[in-house]
Amino acid sequence: MRDDLLGHSKTPELGRSAEIVHYNPSDFHWSEDKKNCTPDTAIIDKLLNGTGYNKYRIPQEKGVDVAVELWLQAITSIDELTNDFEMDIYINEMWLDPALNFEQFSPCKQNLSISHQVLEKLWTPNSCFVNSKVAEIHDSPFRNVFLMLYPNGTVWVNYRVHVKGPCSMDLSNFPMDIQTCHLIYESFNYNNQEVRMRWNPLNGNPVYALGPIVLPDFDLIKIEATLQVEPYPAGMWDELHVKLTFERRAAWYLMQAYVPTYLTIFISWVSFSLGPRAIPARTMLGVNALLAMIFQFGNIMRNLPRVSYIKAIDVWMLGAMTMIFSSLIELAIVGYKVKDDGLPRKRLVLCKRQFEESEASPKGLCGYEKRFMFPVERYQLAWKQSFWRTILKKQWSADEIDKISAVGFPTFFAIFNIVYWSYFGKHNHPAAS
Repeated sequence: MRDDLLGHSKTPELGRSAEIVHYNPSDFHWSEDKKNCTPDTAIIDKLLNGTGYNKYRIPQEKGVDVAVELWLQAITSIDELTNDFEMDIYINEMWLDPALNFEQFSPCKQNLSISHQVLEKLWTPNSCFVNSKVAEIHDSPFRNVFLMLYPNGTVWVNYRVHVKGPCSMDLSNFPMDIQTCHLIYESFNYNNQEVRMRWNPLNGNPVYALGPIVLPDFDLIKIEATLQVEPYPAGMWDELHVKLTFERRAAWYLMQAYVPTYLTIFISWVSFSLGPRAIPARTMLGVNALLAMIFQFGNIMRNLPRVSYIKAIDVWMLGAMTMIFSSLIELAIVGYKVKDDGLPRKRLVLCKRQFEESEASPKGLCGYEKRFMFPVERYQLAWKQSFWRTILKKQWSADEIDKISAVGFPTFFAIFNIVYWSYFGKHNHPAAS
């Protein structure tokens, strides 16, 4: 953060001005005489012990303006199972405390870099992430708090913090989804009549990454910083909102889910060209393809939370399993047709001989006299034996069913792909807008 981080600005969001004091080092002349200048320890001792400084008193009666910046060092993880994310950030806060003005002491330096232990003796806005699950200041190898004091009383504090915050996960478009994570930073003890939290007005981008944010599953595509005022029973509080938008990297899922699914479905179509007589081989091919699909689906769902709505990957896997299961149904129909067409000739000859002998005998097939029986035509007897078999036999043969399936299955799958990718491939997620 530069020395001119804080400057005069107006914040029209609340309809009132929030003046932030600007400190320009060129306006102050410290003592160049090293013998006559006041050392840092002496200045701190005079400020805290010789002036009656009270850390429980708000520095200004009209309220204090606190300028905030966040530097994103790293985002370490985003977890769908727990709906949260973890990151390491630098929190920068600046405010003016007139009681800490030391221009009259002839300091040896433009500013004082002080130990973090001194911060416990100063007034602070007591700000925090109110919606975080975990927020800890790094302690390796010592407490990562930087404190600098300017001659006009401007205080600059920098914390290096590890934060675990919530994410509003919506997996309906998974794995082509866009997710958002939020953090809310505010003063925990003071309302906006006492402490006015503001994003740094001199920086058009008060929340930014110090370097590339690299995650295995997501890309950080947008950072938004806004100021909101929230009512509480004790008054109105200024809240600094940070919204991080992530887009999932779908390449891994394309290679682990979609491409193997395509190959499995294509292999199941090979059975159409094996012929209607290769029933065992076609059965083994279809069953193995279906089992591979179920195992693959379970492997993907194992790393996702149990949600009550349908995800894009669910639609894809169910559609793929339906295609393979339909090929097994087609195989059953073909097997039935092959069995019907392969009725032994001896059985047909025997049935025909029995039927002719029943006509020549004075008694019918049941042993009753023919004069007590109604005449039965040949086509009526055949109809009673197998009506649906005759209908199917007249429509398609086993070879014809395979030929129709070899064209119909790819056509239906192509239509399914067009509908699926046109709907789920355009990021129809609320965060995308």
